[in-house]
Amino acid sequence: MPRITSARVIVTCPGRNFVTLKIETDEGVSGIGDATLNGRELAVVAYLQEHVIPLLIGRDAHRIEDIWNYLYKGAYWRRGPVTMASIAAVDMALWDIKGKVAGLPLYQLLGGASRESCMVYGHANGRDIEETIDNALSYQAQGYKAIRLQSGVPGLAGTYGVSKDKYFYEPADAALPTESLWSTEKYLRSVPPLFEKAREALGWDVHLLHDIHHRCTPIEAARLGRDLEQYRPFWLEDATPAENQSAFRLIRQHTTAPLAVGEVFNTIWDAKQLIEEQLIDYIRMTVVHGGGITHLRRVASLAEMYQIRTGCHGATDLSPICMAAALHFGLAVPNFGIQEYMRHTAETDAVFPHAYRFADGALHPGDAPGLGVEIDETLAATFEYKPAYLPVARLEDGTMFSW
Repeated sequence: MPRITSARVIVTCPGRNFVTLKIETDEGVSGIGDATLNGRELAVVAYLQEHVIPLLIGRDAHRIEDIWNYLYKGAYWRRGPVTMASIAAVDMALWDIKGKVAGLPLYQLLGGASRESCMVYGHANGRDIEETIDNALSYQAQGYKAIRLQSGVPGLAGTYGVSKDKYFYEPADAALPTESLWSTEKYLRSVPPLFEKAREALGWDVHLLHDIHHRCTPIEAARLGRDLEQYRPFWLEDATPAENQSAFRLIRQHTTAPLAVGEVFNTIWDAKQLIEEQLIDYIRMTVVHGGGITHLRRVASLAEMYQIRTGCHGATDLSPICMAAALHFGLAVPNFGIQEYMRHTAETDAVFPHAYRFADGALHPGDAPGLGVEIDETLAATFEYKPAYLPVARLEDGTMFSW
C-alpha cells in the first residue's frame, strides 16, 4: 500500500491564479488536485499548509473514503468553500494516485464509461445581440451542440458574461474589486429578443442556455422563464440566490423552463431540498468546490433518484485538473447532463498538459492513468501569483447587489 510521504501546494498564475496540491507516496507515485477558489486563493493555501497537509503524512493513499471523512467529520468547523476546496484537492490527488497505481483512467475506477463522451457547451457573448449571435454561429460551426448566450444590456456600461476576448473570460480583473451597475428591469427586457434572434439564426437543433447569475427575485425569474419557454431553453442557470432553497418553488409554479443551480454550493446539504422537491433539473456543483469526486458522487446519486442530471460548473476559474476530474466523473455517472467548457489559454495548457480532448461538441477525458493531467512545476514557477478579486455590483441607485 502506498504511504503518503509529502504534500505541497503550488501556486501559479498563467493568465489567472491556480492553486494545486501535489501528494507524493513512498512508491514514487504522485497525484495532483485542484484547490483553486477564485479571489480567495491564498485562504485555501493557508488551510492546506497549516491544517491539512500535516494530517496526511504517513497515511495509506488508497484509503480515499476514510481520508475524506477524516478531513470532513474530523473538523468541528465543517463545510464552506475554503474547507471543501481543500478536501477536494486531497480527494482528486488520491484518485489520481489510485488510477496511476492501477494503470487505469479514473473513469474506469468509477464503474466505467456510461457514454462515449461528455456533451459540452461553449460561451457565446457580445456587446449586443448581433455580436452575440455572430459568436454563437462560430461555436455552431465548430461543432458545438449546446451554446450559452450572454449579451450586453442596453443602458448598462458592462454586463456579466460579456468579455473583450470572446473565447477567454476572466472576471477577476483587479487587485481590489471593480464595481459595476446593474438594472434587473433593463436586463429582463433584453433577454427574450436575444433568444428570438438566436433561434432564427441557429435553428432548433442546438441547445441554448443562459446564466442569470443569481440576479433575479423568484418572481422575476419566473417571469423570464415564461417569456423564454417558447424558445425551448436547455436551462436557465442560477435564477435566484439559493441560500433559501424553497425560493425555487415559486419559480416552478410559473414556468416549465428547466432550472440549473449549484456552482457556489459546497455540500449535499446545499442541494438537498432542491433535489428532493424536484425544484431543479440540473445540479451544477463542481468537483473542487463540492469537496471532490468522493462527495460529488453522493450528490449525483441523490439527484438520480429524482431524475435530476449533472451540469458541473467548468469556467476557467477551475484548472485543467478539475476539468479532467469533472470529465471522468461525467463519463461515469448515469445521470450526466452536460459539462460547461471554457477553454483555457495556451499558457495554462502548457503548465497543465492534459489528455482530455474536444471533438464534435463533446469532451473525452482520455485514457491516461489517473486524471490524465500533469503540472510542469518549472514552468508554473515562472508565473507569479497576482492578487485578483471578482467584481461587485450595485443597483443604479447605489444599493449593493448580488454579483
